[in-house]
Amino acid sequence: MTDVARDPRIIVALDYPAAAPALDLVSGLDPASCRLKVGKEMFTRLGPAFVEQLVGRGFDVFLDLKFHDIPNTVAAACAAAADLGVWMVNLHASGGRKMMTTARERLESLSHRPLLIAVTILTSLGEKDIAEVGFVGAPADNVVRLARLTRESGLDGIVCSPLEAAEVRPLVGRDFLLVTPGVRPASAARDDQKRVMTPLDALNNGADMLVIGRPITAADDPQASLERIQREIAGFRR
Repeated sequence: MTDVARDPRIIVALDYPAAAPALDLVSGLDPASCRLKVGKEMFTRLGPAFVEQLVGRGFDVFLDLKFHDIPNTVAAACAAAADLGVWMVNLHASGGRKMMTTARERLESLSHRPLLIAVTILTSLGEKDIAEVGFVGAPADNVVRLARLTRESGLDGIVCSPLEAAEVRPLVGRDFLLVTPGVRPASAARDDQKRVMTPLDALNNGADMLVIGRPITAADDPQASLERIQREIAGFRR
């Protein structure tokens, strides 16, 4: 695991169907004030060159592709992400210890070593949803189990709901990143997230970094929305 600068804590999710609106948004943002997340849709449509363009503008980029495959395939994909200059990449903890340790070892051999974190339980899934795919217990039970496995595998952190962060934090220590989607300002709609929390509450609950999409990107004034959230969390220190 690597010592990580937590600030800026906001990761803006660029969930757009095309490059132009994403770049319009990015052009008004300061790389010192936020990081950016590129997910499956944008990467599939726009490819590695788009990621490199964002990196070239000075942004830390979280490549959110949630790799889950045989260990060598995942390790090679993580290395390919590192070649793009990304700041962080992720995989599914449910891929198992061997998959995670193989990916970590591959990244440790590189000159540019992005952070490697694992997805525990997707924030769109409730208890009924995870039961249907064979997980036993509540979402929080599975998040804790997968968080422990991820830390034992030597990764830098996990993705989890802010609602589970308080339970996970004492088990993993302060040097282990908790990256939380499902964060919504009090005035924002929940959209398709079931396990949500406000930005300040998420940080107070143990989160380190906040992935925020539509409350910023779909706002009439995205920069103003980002600044409001920054003011909301400005007094937080850990």
